[in-house]
Amino acid sequence: MRALLIVNPNATSTTAAGRDLLAHALESRVRLTVAHTTHRGHAAELAREAHEDGFGSVIVHGGDGTVNEVVNGLLGSPHPASMKSVPVGPIPTIAVVPGGSANVFARSLGIAADPIDATNQLVDLLSERTRRRIGLAHCDNRWFTFNAGMGLDADVCEAVDASRKNGDAATPARYVRTAIAAFFRAKRAEPALTVHLPDQDPVSGVHYAFVSNSSPWTYLEERPVHTNPGTTFDSGLGIFAMTSTKVLPSLRVVRQLLARGAEPKSKVLLRTDDVATITIESSRPIGLQMDGDYIGLREKVEFTSVPDALEVFAPIPT
Repeated sequence: MRALLIVNPNATSTTAAGRDLLAHALESRVRLTVAHTTHRGHAAELAREAHEDGFGSVIVHGGDGTVNEVVNGLLGSPHPASMKSVPVGPIPTIAVVPGGSANVFARSLGIAADPIDATNQLVDLLSERTRRRIGLAHCDNRWFTFNAGMGLDADVCEAVDASRKNGDAATPARYVRTAIAAFFRAKRAEPALTVHLPDQDPVSGVHYAFVSNSSPWTYLEERPVHTNPGTTFDSGLGIFAMTSTKVLPSLRVVRQLLARGAEPKSKVLLRTDDVATITIESSRPIGLQMDGDYIGLREKVEFTSVPDALEVFAPIPT
């Protein structure tokens, strides 16, 4: 099988030694071509070319942002303006070796967090041809793999992106500090969001909303954060929306998110784990993020689940 290895050399946990080890290990299993990204959007361009050139697999060594670019490059627009946007022919199977800070997508698939362990795991998966199909989701004319959100988490992603441009590392501690600061800033604002779910009355007065395509929502080092534990790559979408920013109710919910066997519940929480579509409207422009990337300000976003959208090399869930 011909495989393209796309490496983001600027990702948080990629190293030259690790990249060389990965390439050497893969060369024993596939006919490998290696490409390094050089600019934002480059991974999407490389993935699109790999599909057009008939590669059987695209292997990503980078963070969640790089994976998101590759997925969008392979699948094209969810709402193509013309038939030229529709992928022709079989889509290459994706594999991921974590190289970012959180690596939520890979770890949610059961891929080891350590790049060396993940390399050995991938060699076994390739040898045994172990692959599965997973559902994805899209909104704002773009695919996302594991989560999206409006309000608080988008503000956090925007702030962390800005700090990274200034040379600061995107560590879990930085995310926590940024989230706390964003939460207390948001307390001064009136709730702007209304959530629409199929066959349910709209829920207004929402301060911020998270949309999940899998669980966990993210990781704090080794600790998973579960907003919608019943949401998986084989189910519909999960919605987690808070109607209060009062400190004590919020802290109770946060405690539940970090608990083993988490099942978040609260009078100020709207949570559903398996729906096909979600529409969120805002009374003012509010931030949108997808897979940890800040997208921009929006007033209405429609989130849609697409089953069996992508084939990946990953362990089969038991």
